[in-house]
Amino acid sequence: MEKEVVSIPRFRGSRLNRVKKMDIFPKVEDPYKMTSSVGGTFSIISFLIIGWLVYSEISYYLNSKFVFKFSPDVQLEDKLDMNIDITVAMPCSKLGTDVLDSTNQNTYKFGTLKQDDTWFELSDNQKVHFEHKKHFNSYLREEYHAIKDLLWKNSFSTQFGDLPPRDHTPSRPHDACRIYGTLGLNKVAGNFLISGGKRYMFGLGYQQFRTLISEGEYNFTHRINRFSFGHSSPGIVHPLEGDELILPDPMTVVNYFIEIVPTTVNTFMYTISTYQYSVKELTRPIDHNKGSHGTPAIYFKYDMSALRVTVSQERDHLGMFLARLCSIVGGVYVCSGILNSIVQLLLNFITCNWHGNKSQSDQQTAASQQPYQPFVTTTEPN
Repeated sequence: MEKEVVSIPRFRGSRLNRVKKMDIFPKVEDPYKMTSSVGGTFSIISFLIIGWLVYSEISYYLNSKFVFKFSPDVQLEDKLDMNIDITVAMPCSKLGTDVLDSTNQNTYKFGTLKQDDTWFELSDNQKVHFEHKKHFNSYLREEYHAIKDLLWKNSFSTQFGDLPPRDHTPSRPHDACRIYGTLGLNKVAGNFLISGGKRYMFGLGYQQFRTLISEGEYNFTHRINRFSFGHSSPGIVHPLEGDELILPDPMTVVNYFIEIVPTTVNTFMYTISTYQYSVKELTRPIDHNKGSHGTPAIYFKYDMSALRVTVSQERDHLGMFLARLCSIVGGVYVCSGILNSIVQLLLNFITCNWHGNKSQSDQQTAASQQPYQPFVTTTEPN
């Protein structure tokens, strides 16, 4: 019967030891390390600088930026919503509205506006609301290019809403008309006007009767509480909102020339398609003796821009952000190490402490290399 041979595998060391041999980063043992007050000071300063720079970099990364790009507008089939809330200093029975554009479509296909009799003079609470809106929107129009990034980043909308209800009701008859609502227009050049004379529908057409309006009854002094296009979006300023025009001469034509720019807003939270516009105002008194003819009215002459503005909220790539963080930490660490070495060299040169540091390091080296000797106590016999 043959004897069974038992083989014992030889232990060749763990794989972790093989990995340790490939370490290219030098390790310095504690007995060979020298510390100083200068190095400690530089370490504290370096930690503070690194912390401040890292905080600034994180804030910059989280604080996104908005990029504006221009492209041709090809969405010609879309409808253009015009939002209106205007108060004219004439009774509603003597006012009419109309929309004319280059398509020559029936006016009532665009929708109808509501008209409510009211008083042109505001109550105290309404004056406060409108004055705040007037002054604030005026400031935004003047300083928009300086604060536009702040408006977009804080998701601020210039729409203040409707006027609050009156805190008291005047006892006199109504002397003004509030015209408000939304019209769905075509994306072509057109004209929205508010004129004297009530409009009545007959069949497929309409007629305006102005014979009942005398020159003394015209008064197109008006207040614009809302005038915008499309959906409301933060960051877009509507120039006409908060305007109030007092006309000393009732026989005056008011023209607003409006350039509408299609706008697409892309943020991290939503995407919206809206419109912003610029406006120029021109008032012309009617004087037939001087050759200035016409009928008093308010004209909003609008035209579409051929370009579309795309506002995109963008942020740097995560990889670039991490690379900058690493460069900040590594750069401050290396620079502080160089400065520490230079300052230590200057201090040693000034204090002539070359041999002292060398002897101190030799003592630490000798102490680390001294073999361990156990402490033995002996007792003498009595």
